[in-house]
Amino acid sequence: MLRIALAQINTIVGDLAGNRGKIIDGLKKAVAAQVDLVVFPEMAVTGYPPEDLLHKEHFVRDNIAALRDIAGHVAGAAAVVGFVDADKNKNLYNAAAVIAQKKIRGIYHKRDLPNYGVFDEKRYFLEGRRQPVFSLNGVGLGITICEDIWSEDGIYLEQARAGARVIINLSSSPFDYEKLERREKLLIRRAKQCDAYFCYVNLVGGQDELVFDGASMVVNPQGKIVARAEQFVEDILVADIPVAAPKPGKRLKKGQIAIPSGFQSAERCPVERRICDRLTQNERILQALILGTRDYVVKNGFQKIVMGLSGGIDSALVAAVAREAVGQENVIGISMPSRFSSSETRSDAAALARNLGLEFKEISIDEIYQSYLTALKEGFAGLKSNVAEENIQARIRGNILMAFSNKFGWLVLTTGNKSEIAVGYCTLYGDMSGGFAVIKDLPKTRVYEIAKLLNTRLNGAIPESIFSRAPTAELRPHQKDEDSLPPYPVLDPILKDYVEEHRSLKRIVREGGRQDIIKKVIRMVDQSEYKRRQAPPGIKLTPRAFGKDWRLPITNKYQETVSE
Repeated sequence: MLRIALAQINTIVGDLAGNRGKIIDGLKKAVAAQVDLVVFPEMAVTGYPPEDLLHKEHFVRDNIAALRDIAGHVAGAAAVVGFVDADKNKNLYNAAAVIAQKKIRGIYHKRDLPNYGVFDEKRYFLEGRRQPVFSLNGVGLGITICEDIWSEDGIYLEQARAGARVIINLSSSPFDYEKLERREKLLIRRAKQCDAYFCYVNLVGGQDELVFDGASMVVNPQGKIVARAEQFVEDILVADIPVAAPKPGKRLKKGQIAIPSGFQSAERCPVERRICDRLTQNERILQALILGTRDYVVKNGFQKIVMGLSGGIDSALVAAVAREAVGQENVIGISMPSRFSSSETRSDAAALARNLGLEFKEISIDEIYQSYLTALKEGFAGLKSNVAEENIQARIRGNILMAFSNKFGWLVLTTGNKSEIAVGYCTLYGDMSGGFAVIKDLPKTRVYEIAKLLNTRLNGAIPESIFSRAPTAELRPHQKDEDSLPPYPVLDPILKDYVEEHRSLKRIVREGGRQDIIKKVIRMVDQSEYKRRQAPPGIKLTPRAFGKDWRLPITNKYQETVSE
């Protein structure tokens, strides 16, 4: 039997000292649990992804020094630690060090480097060429890193053929709301293919636009999940792996590297099997929003956040998420009504802040707005009022929020959702102004679902009228979002097909819907890239988010036709 601990920790990119401390703390807890082996996530030393920090030679050098220091603390249990390795020619490798009794016993270099979506590892790393198999207490171990197990006919098969009974996978796998099911199906398939146990450890925490959800797990050769860690929190999952060691005196298979162990199974009582429940899809989204917001605020050194409260559903959800992320005492909500703001939205904004326990300010923008109109009167003479006058209001509000940010050092949260950002229904230097876009990757229809879920937890803190009122920007009399956009239940499926699935116009039309509406939506998406390039970072929630996942040229004349 092997006892393995999967240590899903929350690292910070570049915080070598802090990450080192978390790893050493995890080692201590693993030793206390009398494990044979403790495994940490991909690039645990550097944090993931380090991006162009990897172009700094001293950063790579310092990460290797941190690993050596960690090795000096490894006693009583062996460890596998993710880090960045470099060869004599300064080539870099996404690597895992196998450490026992204070010495590095072997290093594995990731072989399959992802270069799609949010990943660009081929920009930094070379593919590994060595595929060592290790032996711990006589049990063959294969070491893989993240993408290695996603590739068909991958290194895991070679390791199984070389005698690996347990295959370890160090991952930093970013969250999206469909990812957990895909991971589980993959691990089940790989365990059956290899007739081996698969031990998967994943990073947890927020890093810029990415959230890592943990959910580390162990899958047996029959494809059954026999252990699963918590989601969205740091956790150490300890599991007994019932693999029999070879008979005494039997030699290692050729090429296997022996790892000394400090524990003998006879000394231990079995650990209780732990299989944490899977969260529902919407629960996962909510937890990703809270964790991503908290870590962005805390890891970047902010104490408080400030945001506009319009009395609408988007700002209501962002305010409630912010409260859960950093505490009500650290959230300031500012209502900035104009002559077009209804009494209902003004009262709902105040009620929301009161119910959530937030500091609340109301600052009318009417006087400022009138001064703009006066200043522009001559320049706009003879022209009808249009979007220019409407957007001035949004930009005034953005300026007010940024003024409070500059004065007090508060982080501004923006409140735009994916549906709006996709089609450009947002104002540059207005409602797009800020430091972090919490619901940037959340479609409008999902906004309502997640808000209702969170509202249940908050005992109805979000007023019911916010849910029932038709969405409106309130930039002109009697304005509704549907004046400019298809209804969100129509819009969001088109956006999912085009943005997330990369489906062609022809296919979307064939699957149903009005051709003129679909063409209009696609045109709006394509023409709004210049806005999205200037948007603040926001939490990735869907399989394809705007940002690294989506890189449409700003200058772009291509247009699809249905006849192609």
